[in-house]
Amino acid sequence: MSRFAGLDLSMETTAICVVDDKSSRITAVKVESTPAAIAEALSDAGPIERAVIETGRMAAAICLGLRELGIPVVCLDAVQAHQSLKAMKANKTDPGDAAGLAQLAQTGFYKEVHVKSAPAQGVRSVITARSHLVEARVRLDNTIRGLCVAFGIKVGPSQGKDFVARAEAAIGVPGLGEAVASLLGVRERLVREIKRLDRMLVVFSRRSSACQILMGIPGVGVQTAAAFAAAIDDAGRFKRPRSVGASFGLVPKRHQSGELDWVGRITKQGDTMVRKLLYEAANSILTRSRRTFGLKTWSLKIARRRGLRKARVALARCLGVIMHAMLRDGTLFEA
Repeated sequence: MSRFAGLDLSMETTAICVVDDKSSRITAVKVESTPAAIAEALSDAGPIERAVIETGRMAAAICLGLRELGIPVVCLDAVQAHQSLKAMKANKTDPGDAAGLAQLAQTGFYKEVHVKSAPAQGVRSVITARSHLVEARVRLDNTIRGLCVAFGIKVGPSQGKDFVARAEAAIGVPGLGEAVASLLGVRERLVREIKRLDRMLVVFSRRSSACQILMGIPGVGVQTAAAFAAAIDDAGRFKRPRSVGASFGLVPKRHQSGELDWVGRITKQGDTMVRKLLYEAANSILTRSRRTFGLKTWSLKIARRRGLRKARVALARCLGVIMHAMLRDGTLFEA
């Protein structure tokens, strides 16, 4: 008799429901949200053919931990699982969600999500931390500009040393000077931490053969290569290269019903960070790169027909497909 388990994960506890191949409930318990506790509860129910868990903050750590303990666990798309569970039950409870997830595991009606490896998650954490630090620095810059302009001091849109020099002119103003000096001190520390994370990414890219391959593409730098390699993690998990563009939300929406059939804007699903970096890489190729090669010529033709914004999106999607093929086959970019 086959057994299937549904795990409704939360920060403190996890509701577990185990059913057989006829959807008859075998056990339903609630345990601590640790791989060891969950694995022990599942082992008490007998051999598990498949356990499912929704995507979430702790899902990756729990999945990797359970797989190390020999539990065959699958991570589901939380959006699809939510719609399925909503259709099954009117009331939402943790045991009810676990039972619904167990039925999804038994029927196979789910969309599996790839769980990134620990090294890939580490690289992504560095890139995410850097992104937040940059956003904090930009907010500080805008705050300094707003405070100074109220006193007639125009800092301007400059950055770096010019920005600091103009902002320091406000230090002699009573009240304003103390505020600006405090913000500049915090800004200096943020800049140091951003540079430190940049050095970490450079070291990682030099040690990673995948990043070295991807950085051979014009417009693709350290951050884009590292983020893409971490997001793909395993190039073999994509059966078709075109699926890469869809996984990062770079394909248009489509709605078809009878005579109605329309194509909208891109879906913007999946990894927002990688989508943004691919878009920036495409913009760099179109507006900054001085080299002339087939990919740039193709995207410039789209820009003349449909506009620069759509050309950037099309080039970003094409870049994703090419970069995946390079990682899969270990080939270099040929302009």
